[in-house]
Amino acid sequence: MLNHKAILTAMMILGLGVSMSACNTIDGAGQDIEQAGESVQDAAN
Repeated sequence: MLNHKAILTAMMILGLGVSMSACNTIDGAGQDIEQAGESVQDAAN
């Protein structure tokens, strides 16, 4: 049977993994938006 320390450690590792993947997703979305903005600027010039 798992003890409280093992459960807490597993939850922290899972939370870290989720937060890191969320950062990568947000960063990728930011890059996509930046590229779209640059395309609009290029078309306006």
